Amino acid sequence: MKRKLSAKHGVPEHCNGISLRSIIIYRLLKSQDKRPVKEEMLSLPSTYQQDKLEFIKNPVIAEFLGISKDTSYLESDLEQFIIENLQKFIMELGKGYAFVGWQQHSKTEKEDYFIDLVFYNYILTCFVLFDLKTGKITHQDVGQMDMYVRMYDELKRSDGDNPTIGIVLCYDTDEDIARYSVMHGNEQLFAVKYKLYLPTEEELRAEIETRKTLFYLQQQEKKSENRSCSTPISSTIESIPPPGRRVALR
Repeated sequence: MKRKLSAKHGVPEHCNGISLRSIIIYRLLKSQDKRPVKEEMLSLPSTYQQDKLEFIKNPVIAEFLGISKDTSYLESDLEQFIIENLQKFIMELGKGYAFVGWQQHSKTEKEDYFIDLVFYNYILTCFVLFDLKTGKITHQDVGQMDMYVRMYDELKRSDGDNPTIGIVLCYDTDEDIARYSVMHGNEQLFAVKYKLYLPTEEELRAEIETRKTLFYLQQQEKKSENRSCSTPISSTIESIPPPGRRVALR
């Protein structure tokens, strides 16, 4: 009996749960004209990279963990609650996430490090690291995650992967840290707030808009800095006199 094909990707229906990269490879092997498939394979990751906000949910609504606001808990407890509710946590994160491991060991020449949670997003084609914090984010948390991302890119990331994303999942964020720490202008580092209760529609909308505004403000400032540090090519060309024209020296 013939299997149905996915209308979107042209692969057997039973393969719809596998990664996007595997889907494209399948199509590449089956297609007689491989050029359009290759172009799609190259264009998809870069297109999705343009807006990571679509894949980084903020805030994360974690009422399914069953922790009340008045309960005292450690970071290890938070991690255990997430592992016990892993499927719900992945669904809350959004599209494309696959679980890789927890307390994943990374070793350098001098030290051993353990990353709380590691995922792979097959749409962004990159690893996503989570560092769990039960309080308000600090600049030390950001610096630690920056180190984890750089270390993971060097030790774990393969040639086919996009740069690793690091997320500090904390009880509360800080706009000063987001704006004045190494997180500022860094497209791979994010501070994400988690909530242990389901907020009202107004609270949720306000929270999302605040995060979007701050993110886009950072990106605009980064673009402005880049423009101020570079001279437009057109201006340089206009300043060059045409051949044969005598330039007066002063």
